[in-house]
Amino acid sequence: MMRRIAFALVPALLAGTAVPALADSTYIKPSSTSLAGNNNIVTFDAAGADHLFQLDHRPVALATIKVEKPDGTPGTLANALQQRFRSVFDLKLDQDGTWRILSAQTMVMGTVKIDGQERRVGGRGGPPPGQRPGGPGPEGRPGGEGGRGPEGGPGPGGPGQGGPGGPGGPGRVPPLALADIPENATDVHLTETVSTTETFVTQGAPSPLKPKGKGLEFDPVTHPNAVAMGEPAQFRYLIDGQPAAGVKVTVIADGDRYREQTDALTLTTDKQGLVTIKWPSAGLYWIGAEAEDKKPDEKRAESRRMMSAVTLEVATP
Repeated sequence: MMRRIAFALVPALLAGTAVPALADSTYIKPSSTSLAGNNNIVTFDAAGADHLFQLDHRPVALATIKVEKPDGTPGTLANALQQRFRSVFDLKLDQDGTWRILSAQTMVMGTVKIDGQERRVGGRGGPPPGQRPGGPGPEGRPGGEGGRGPEGGPGPGGPGQGGPGGPGGPGRVPPLALADIPENATDVHLTETVSTTETFVTQGAPSPLKPKGKGLEFDPVTHPNAVAMGEPAQFRYLIDGQPAAGVKVTVIADGDRYREQTDALTLTTDKQGLVTIKWPSAGLYWIGAEAEDKKPDEKRAESRRMMSAVTLEVATP
């Protein structure tokens, strides 16, 4: 049975379309994370997936992907190609130290009333996140919206199919763009969503990773390219540069496609914004975190939802 992962970055927006939805987990997967020598080349897959690190749903749009070199200057993608289920690219490491590879998106969605009629803002025109019929998915994780059909189109009964589930169905009104909300709109209920997906690659000795001081950030105490099976690693989460207490963190190992349960480890940050993870086995791990507050940049939004996803490789000691 297909299991939806709770953390979801705006799949349609990341795929380069104007109609976002919440459905799957997003990751950036490197072919290697720690390398010796000089001028190494690393290949990356960037995708949204129903099963972690599998190519089973959609690509992350290349336009959203950025690279930061160890000295803070931007890096350049090479041999980049956006395919049906993934985006793939190479990165030549021409500096020693730790490279950050990330995809970031900000969107606003919700509802307003215009002349007494309720209209969606952003999204697919379906139910808001967390209100999907059927309730939460496995292990208490919210279910996603309707699946994607062939060639990236919505699944049966979903948006664009003329069924009752989407804006193409009978009587459904397409969602408004944020810029198209008129001044006479009432009952404005909007949420700003800020989502970041990232991974890290080190050539030679690891170098420090500096937080940006904006939104929900993964701020490693233990270097992300220096984690090993059986050894505790400590990570801090920040919101706008300050330690974030009470942030929910989910840790899932690669291979959930072949397990009856995802075996997710669920943690909550302490007063210093810290979580400690002791890795049960080596391999790739996905770390997702979510938080919400009342400090959106969009002045018409009521709240800000922040999401972070990190891919790490845990080594054998």
